[in-house]
Amino acid sequence: MAESDPRIKGEPLARCPGPSVRDLMAADTNPVPEFLYEDEYENLGSEPIPASRYTDPAFFALEQEKMWPRIWQFAAREEELPEPGDHVVYDNAGKSFLLVRQEDGSIKGFYNVCLHRGRQLKTQDGWSAQLQCPFHGFTWNNDGTVKTIPCRWDFAHLKDEGMHLVEVSVGRWGGYVFLREAKDGPTLEEFLAPMPEHFKRWRHEECATAIWVGKVCKANWKVVMEAFMESWHTVVTHPQLLPFTGDANSMYNIYGDHVNLTVTPFGTMSPHIDPAGKSQQWIVDEFVKYNGRSSDNYEGEAAPEGGYNVKVPEGKTAREALGESLRATTTKMFGHDVSFASDAEMMDAILYNVFPNWSPWGGFQPNIVYRWRPWHDVDHCLMEVRIITRVPPGETPPRAPKMKFLSVDQKWTEAPELGILGDVFEQDMENLPFVQIGLKSSPNNRVELANYQEIQLRQFQNTLMKYVNGQL
Repeated sequence: MAESDPRIKGEPLARCPGPSVRDLMAADTNPVPEFLYEDEYENLGSEPIPASRYTDPAFFALEQEKMWPRIWQFAAREEELPEPGDHVVYDNAGKSFLLVRQEDGSIKGFYNVCLHRGRQLKTQDGWSAQLQCPFHGFTWNNDGTVKTIPCRWDFAHLKDEGMHLVEVSVGRWGGYVFLREAKDGPTLEEFLAPMPEHFKRWRHEECATAIWVGKVCKANWKVVMEAFMESWHTVVTHPQLLPFTGDANSMYNIYGDHVNLTVTPFGTMSPHIDPAGKSQQWIVDEFVKYNGRSSDNYEGEAAPEGGYNVKVPEGKTAREALGESLRATTTKMFGHDVSFASDAEMMDAILYNVFPNWSPWGGFQPNIVYRWRPWHDVDHCLMEVRIITRVPPGETPPRAPKMKFLSVDQKWTEAPELGILGDVFEQDMENLPFVQIGLKSSPNNRVELANYQEIQLRQFQNTLMKYVNGQL
């Protein structure tokens, strides 16, 4: 992009040698949405980040006080509470909330607190005809109006109109349900911009949760979250991905305070690999080997058509061959015609990060959705991984499975439903607990960031400080 382009503020930042995202998408089989290859960022400088933001209990408390109440939090998917009376308990940053599906299909959000003595009304997801406190039996209707006050003769000072459950704001978009404590601030659509416009193409409202795993990690929530906001750690942490991943050639866009986008190309070699003697078929074969879906895996049975059983025709690239095969397979598996989709939308890692702790993938393949939450103290967090898949046309979305919970001592690989992702996340876990220990030992209280490849970390850190300082 030219230096004068208004979407780059300040001097353009350096890039890794080799094919850029734009170069790859210019050769795509089908037209690619412009936002997937056009740069949009601001040069945010090179100042270090204080290590104490990840380790200081006092700063952790500031986040709870100043930031979490003022932001839209992804709290549930629609398929977690499909029927009237269904409820979801959402706990985060020391507070508990309750989402309840209403008779008219709307969703109300409440503080999950009995207004008598403060007990949580619900401790797990489920269905209820009413919301009754298990302690003394104070009872509310599902719309939050008071129904029963036991021993009413002893509570003459309480009026029904003053005993409604206290609501929080609820927003819904793309099959996702959000809540916010603060009454003022940007609308959900303003907070998420430009995602609603981008995702019109991918329609996550047509998807449902197929897999959901959460694991307690021994690191601050920002340490773990930020590991998924850049791709260049692949070269050392995930070397098995290099034959078919343009790790350091990724594109990083930032949009205002709350949203950014990473596009990491697949079906192309890492710039860290010597291309001598490596054919386009070699790239595909390495991709197949990694995914474990070559015909050798079917023990005499016929391998499925399409998928990763791909031969690269003469004059074609690995990306073109994989894209063509994946379009055919995805259409066949899920019943949605994606013949118009670009190769990029069928295979690349198109990862949106929404401040402060939610990251859904775009594109037309089964999408990964990440969420990170503080877990009791500054040194632990809960990382959640969902896989959402498209619901065939005309079918009712299935109810979401319960989250499979992995304790701090369990491994991601103990969730076999994650497949190869479990191995990848375990490679990340070989770093992140030790990042937390290292930050606590930092002699200069400085975290140094790359100007371009870690620009999204700096954007989110800047936004965090705006909330802490009362500017947002």
